[in-house]
Amino acid sequence: MSTREPLQTPPSDADTKRILRIVFFIVFLDMAGFSVIFPLYPSMLDYYLAREGSSGVLGSIVSWLDQLRLWLGARPEQGHDIIFGGFLSALYALLQFICAPILGGISDRVGRRPILLFAIAGLALSYGLWFFASTFLTLVVARLIGGLMSGNISAASAVIADVTTDRNRSRGMAVLGFGIGVAFMCGPAIGGISSMLDLTRHWPSLEAYGVNPYSAAAGASMLLAVLNWLVVAWGLPETLPRNGATERVPRSVNPLAMFVVRYRGVTRANVTYFIFLLAFSGMMEFAITFLVKDRFDFQPGQIAVMFLFVGFVLALAQGTYVRRRSDVIGPKRMSIHGLLCIVPGIAIVGMAQSIWMLYLGLVLTTVGSAQVRPCMSALVSLYTPPNDQGRILGVFRSLEGLTRAMSPLLACLLYWNLGAPKAYGVAAFAVTASLALALTLPKFTK
Repeated sequence: MSTREPLQTPPSDADTKRILRIVFFIVFLDMAGFSVIFPLYPSMLDYYLAREGSSGVLGSIVSWLDQLRLWLGARPEQGHDIIFGGFLSALYALLQFICAPILGGISDRVGRRPILLFAIAGLALSYGLWFFASTFLTLVVARLIGGLMSGNISAASAVIADVTTDRNRSRGMAVLGFGIGVAFMCGPAIGGISSMLDLTRHWPSLEAYGVNPYSAAAGASMLLAVLNWLVVAWGLPETLPRNGATERVPRSVNPLAMFVVRYRGVTRANVTYFIFLLAFSGMMEFAITFLVKDRFDFQPGQIAVMFLFVGFVLALAQGTYVRRRSDVIGPKRMSIHGLLCIVPGIAIVGMAQSIWMLYLGLVLTTVGSAQVRPCMSALVSLYTPPNDQGRILGVFRSLEGLTRAMSPLLACLLYWNLGAPKAYGVAAFAVTASLALALTLPKFTK
């Protein structure tokens, strides 16, 4: 079958399995390239400050971030590098919030493949610009371009919705989550290893062209993006149903208006997911680095091992239990089961006085999130008609951008002012509120 030809409707079981394997690689390559930069934030700040000094754009941003950090309640020596990383992540996340629904909606009209090819090409361009980012301003522009091109995960989610049935939608979304989990194990490791190769030490003349000590890491991300583009171009057929592009639905360029939709259950599911993710992302993906440093004196290597463990548990849970049991249990019940794991898990992490207790909490929260994320995505997809999958799943994915823009500041405010036990208690209460909303989600009906 030519990759340019749409699939038969409905797709055969063999086509569905083949496409799900391709989607796994698309998501893995995308998120691995995205996460390469994660372990580099502290040393990148030092590099650009040493190169540009405390004046100019970078100096003004760092001064503002330091004032913000102290206002949030940090001690003078605390959180300097992490709040900088949060700033760069927020730039990307805010643009993801705006652009993911727009690109997802366009994919409902022109197809999934063109949007994936366009977005991945844009990401490759952003990584190429990072390769030559000898100034902080160039780095910021590269991150902004990456954020503008962040509609690929929503398009990949729409591909899964196109080729799965109502019964196995959760299993298909678990494939996406499995790819993300494996990528978050590999991407930071690739970043740490590639950063050991400083091209400017071996070829100093390259500095004149903007090559910097992190160009090898940028090159690794760019190679992953190029490989991803080739996977889509050569391996992924068009999955948008043949009649999908002819059935138009109302559109809005206002990202906030996109969250209010007329389909029964979608808005409530989005609010449920937003509350969960705001609490979970802030405390378990951001503030956790403060907690293990303050309470257990974890060094960067130990923090990396902790995140590798989380990624392993996430991939294992989604690749086995969620993928095999979601069809039987159903997306709503499995989401509720996941939230029931997360509430005590977050509380245990906040109160942990030993490493084994910390890891017990990490297991509970990770197994819970492994169920919530793909199953909530499946629910939103099931509530949505076929001709609007890209836009609505784009809105759903943009929630991750919004929460990742908000959660660093919120997590810092809670952690530095209330302390770990109370801050994590607030997060557990928020997830409990999300659980209460999940219980009221309507039953899916065709």
